[in-house]
Amino acid sequence: MLRDITIGQYFPGTSVVHRTDPRLKLVLVIAMIVTLFLASGPVSYALLALYILSVIKISGIQPKMVVRGLKPVVFIVAFTALLNLFYTPGTELWSFGFLHITDQGIRVAILMVVRILLLIIGTSMLTYTTSPIELTDGLEMLLSPFKKVHLPVHELAMMMSIALRFIPTLIEETEKIIAAQKARGADFESGNLVQRARAMVPILVPLFISAFRRADELAIAMECRLYRGDVGRTRMKQMKLGSVDALTGTVSVIVFAAVIVLGRFGW
Repeated sequence: MLRDITIGQYFPGTSVVHRTDPRLKLVLVIAMIVTLFLASGPVSYALLALYILSVIKISGIQPKMVVRGLKPVVFIVAFTALLNLFYTPGTELWSFGFLHITDQGIRVAILMVVRILLLIIGTSMLTYTTSPIELTDGLEMLLSPFKKVHLPVHELAMMMSIALRFIPTLIEETEKIIAAQKARGADFESGNLVQRARAMVPILVPLFISAFRRADELAIAMECRLYRGDVGRTRMKQMKLGSVDALTGTVSVIVFAAVIVLGRFGW
């Protein structure tokens, strides 16, 4: 299960999606999320799904990597689908006790599953195709107007970058700790829910200690390199919008506008 967590991973590449300005990608992801919640019919969802599948194809990211990233949320998706399936009012098709399946419940359950999957895949493509450094610089430049009200924009962007960077590291550390505990005879699979929760203590304690140690080492390393936030900071690569960004933005806006219009008509 831990190996299926792909959040925060970056897959280097030279595709159009990789070369798109990170600021534009951040804006498009936000616009996609808003558009996703404005879609209300199978046609609008199908158009948005086609858009996201096209992004995956162009980026060169292997579909199996995208699917693998969905495994940790299968339970949440299934639970949400069941709630909408059994408790959405409409024309009753089947009932058993307090459980009722309606035609509207089936429709809402399917659309809700599609919405959650598209939301996860669409946002994951941002980190798959954008390095943590680019993501930090893009977010900082987008939020730069808030510096006038003394909002610590650079520090917030840096914290987000560090958090994304350490997700794969902590996952690898967790796997090592689990393997070491199993070698000592630890059992994490048998017993009831309470017993399994207690069995996680030998994993969580060394994991927290390791995380604090890594954070301390990182802070010392940053101080040794005279890190002082964004004071006098320069960038080797300057972000500039080009023809690729203009084409990407135009196509995305057309798709999002079409989805919103279709959603207003219930399509």
